[in-house]
Amino acid sequence: MKQFKRITYLFIALATFSFTSCSDDDNAITAEVRVNGTVLFDNGDDYNGDVNGDFTGNGGTVTRSFTWQNNLTTADYNADITASTEGSFQVVVTDADGAIVLDRSLSGNSEPDSFSGVTSAGTSGTWTVTITLTSFIGDGSFSLSEGN
Repeated sequence: MKQFKRITYLFIALATFSFTSCSDDDNAITAEVRVNGTVLFDNGDDYNGDVNGDFTGNGGTVTRSFTWQNNLTTADYNADITASTEGSFQVVVTDADGAIVLDRSLSGNSEPDSFSGVTSAGTSGTWTVTITLTSFIGDGSFSLSEGN
């Protein structure tokens, strides 16, 4: 009987070890967008003032949206891929009336690896910013501030 208990305990220990040590989480394909230091998990976060964001990915695809209060009719923007071998980054900004005032992309492993400028004129108020990473490998950053 003691031998049976030892074998049973050994089997349980081995089974537990196999399930916990062979996790695929370390190799998961991911992509992540952060705004002002906060990871965006769901859409709908609200921001006022300057927006400073960054993103990372190891081949994952993700789309995240947030709203941003812009009291002016344009916005200054900047984006830069600091290290990317493939995939793409896209930012789409719509004004308070839903009109697209910015739609720009960067692709990994090609030039240019950054862009900046001023959006088209739009309606001031609550703007929506949508960031899409597609099969993105690398990292980068983006920023928005009220235009002049």
